[in-house]
Amino acid sequence: MILVRDVFQLKFGKAKEAKALVKEVVAIQRKLGFASPRLLTDLTGPYYTFVMELTFQNLAEFEKALKEIMGNPEFGQWYQKMIPLVDSGRREVYTVVE
Repeated sequence: MILVRDVFQLKFGKAKEAKALVKEVVAIQRKLGFASPRLLTDLTGPYYTFVMELTFQNLAEFEKALKEIMGNPEFGQWYQKMIPLVDSGRREVYTVVE
């Protein structure tokens, strides 16, 4: 099993807006059959950090899901609304040990 963490550094003061938008993308993901993500915000470290975690059986399943969501028109519209709220981001992929 793998864990995919999408880490977003939000623009100053945009956390509430981003949280509301993330609820929209979770609804899109559910329509596509994705598992519910785990959503996290910072307590320490860089301010305005937002993390979305999803698990997949393997990299092939993740790649398939990525193609599906990227090809979804609703996701494209959501993404355009999210861009102005984000300074930067990264993706981390881990093997789940336990």
